[in-house]
Amino acid sequence: MKLLTIDDGSEGTAGVQLESGDVLNLGRAARDHGLDAWVPKSVQRLLAGGAEGLDVVKRIIDRVERLDLDARQALIAAGVVHVGARLLAPVPKPALVLAAGLSYRSHNAEMSDTKAAAHPTGFLKAPSSVAAPGAALRIPRQAQNFVDFEGELACVFGRRCHNVDASEAGNYIGGYTVANDISARDWVKPVFQAKDPWEARQTWEVNLMGKQLPGFTPVGPVITTADEIPDPAALFLTTRLNSVVMQAAAISELIFNVAELISYFSRWYSFEPGDILLTGTPSGVGVGRKPPVYMHPGDTVEVEIDRIGVLRTPILEPPD
Repeated sequence: MKLLTIDDGSEGTAGVQLESGDVLNLGRAARDHGLDAWVPKSVQRLLAGGAEGLDVVKRIIDRVERLDLDARQALIAAGVVHVGARLLAPVPKPALVLAAGLSYRSHNAEMSDTKAAAHPTGFLKAPSSVAAPGAALRIPRQAQNFVDFEGELACVFGRRCHNVDASEAGNYIGGYTVANDISARDWVKPVFQAKDPWEARQTWEVNLMGKQLPGFTPVGPVITTADEIPDPAALFLTTRLNSVVMQAAAISELIFNVAELISYFSRWYSFEPGDILLTGTPSGVGVGRKPPVYMHPGDTVEVEIDRIGVLRTPILEPPD
């Protein structure tokens, strides 16, 4: 199933994408008695309900999918089914967003032949950087010239996950979504020109801060639940800038697979339902090209992963 959050003008309402592409408002579709009465308003709480909770949601979906055309039209008229609903990020306010780095050898090669790390590397992203699918990104006034894209597969946790073995990591995944680790690359020249470790460290900090700006982590449009993607390595990622393919890679090209990433980072972090792990980006990013290609007002960037969907972000002028 494909979980999503409907933009209802407040904090959002949990929904699902039907086979038609229309959006079912779970709160309005659930009956007010029996197991349906459990259905919470947020995707985060749906995930926390585990397999039993998702089974309740499946029953609601099945009930709606079996309706004839007239009954479906009645649900549309009643606001239970939405055609072309505006969405928030699937989890609009995750407590923790962690991004893996240096995850693909192809990306390491384009970044001045960076040596592959002996273990996963990563960094935190500000939850305030999370943005909705389709939401326009205004180029930040303080960092206008080197705004880059990084298409990534992201996993969303469905259970509390701390210090788990790779063989068990899959049991903690609620589902998978699409993310774009947008980055202001103002750090690139200084970091490679650094003459000592301290100078390099300071420029690297600028790199990480250049990923924290508002709207710099678009996520969505949906979370495809883990039962529908038993092997994330079988997925394929494509990033397009103004319809031109910039990145194209199989998730199987990850140096450390999803389970290994989860196991490693869970040594330190305690992931909760709704927390997000970005798994890293393959080659083709703008800064790695000759000449470099950055995003500018009027552009549109799309990240697509099969079996999940297309994450689209229009780029606008800096704010006034």
